[in-house]
Amino acid sequence: MTGGVRKRGNNWYYYFDLGKVNGKRKKIERKGGSTKKEAQAALRKALQEYENAGLLFEPSEISVSDYMDYWVKNYVEMNCKYNTIQGYKRIITNHIKPIIGSYKLKSISPVILQQFVNEKATRGFTKNYLVNIISVLSGSFRAAVYPYKFIKENPMQYIKLPKNENIRVQTNRKIITQVEFKQIIERFPKGNTFYIPLQIAYHTGTRVGECCALTWDDIDLENKVININRILIKKEKKQWYFGSTKTKSSVRTIPIGQTLTDILRTHKKWQIENRLKCGKFYNQYCVDKNDRIYSVDGTKDYKATDDQVHFVCTREGGELVTTETIRYCSRIINYELMIQFNFHALRHTHATLLIENGANMKDVQERLGHSRLATTMDTYTHATDSMSKNTVDIFEKLCHPKTI
Repeated sequence: MTGGVRKRGNNWYYYFDLGKVNGKRKKIERKGGSTKKEAQAALRKALQEYENAGLLFEPSEISVSDYMDYWVKNYVEMNCKYNTIQGYKRIITNHIKPIIGSYKLKSISPVILQQFVNEKATRGFTKNYLVNIISVLSGSFRAAVYPYKFIKENPMQYIKLPKNENIRVQTNRKIITQVEFKQIIERFPKGNTFYIPLQIAYHTGTRVGECCALTWDDIDLENKVININRILIKKEKKQWYFGSTKTKSSVRTIPIGQTLTDILRTHKKWQIENRLKCGKFYNQYCVDKNDRIYSVDGTKDYKATDDQVHFVCTREGGELVTTETIRYCSRIINYELMIQFNFHALRHTHATLLIENGANMKDVQERLGHSRLATTMDTYTHATDSMSKNTVDIFEKLCHPKTI
């Protein structure tokens, strides 16, 4: 490929031929410096980069704030689920833009980013939340390198999460003891708004969005199974929708025992009695073609094209128990019962109890809806006291076999 330099006014410019388009020759010309030598050096560099990448690389002048908006629009919103999109946007708005948003994208260095992460680590955020912040930064800067080619190198590849004693332990890793669960159920007994979602989560390990989205069509009491195939999510204008599960593996069938079967059977009967008692004022729900959920009763009409849905987790008057409603339950348990609690802790408790008592790890994986067995093993095979004691007992028996 040929090229050259020439002087125009007080500056020197370099130029070279590009590939032909529709049989016509194309040429590029750029300012190379104030001297012929500078222009020749710029030409050599430009030719090398063009041969390697097929285009001339020019660092972008875009700010980190504007780039984050670009990344969200062109990647996140096109490829991620609704809840993930909202989570990324919150991290960008609340954490990234206020601190490093005004920097030019090309000026961001590993030093700046490590200082940013270190500062967040001293604020008492959970380790999981800090990892989420780092993931957003890593993914966005990786895309800035390729395919967007705004920068040459991803500065996040050098960043590490600091080992800081201020990083809080995850409350959703808390195991709820049987004594604590009994206290919780005594506080929210049968007939209470939260009784059924608490029982379902404890007996199945479902996520809160999966639990609240359950309808009676998803539950087969005769065969004792619960089918998980969607979640409940809240979108703009405070509207509730059915959404897709976290992963494809999250769509699953969970076998249940007689205890939960009896609880659900009694609850279904209770709902029917309440519907008769409330009459036309009992809340019922429909879902439209966009998966939007809306409430109707005997005083309102619904479109014939929409489907009626009968939710499992409802209040006495038929009102849907949502993921937001569950937060109130968590506050009561934390501040009134003084039990460290997060609804996700019931999922962790369910899995841990199964593993501690000898359940097959593959079965636990499928029950929880993890896409990989490694996720189950990494998350739930922590060394609890009972597991450690059991390991010691096994080795002791090997060392001292019974004599016949």
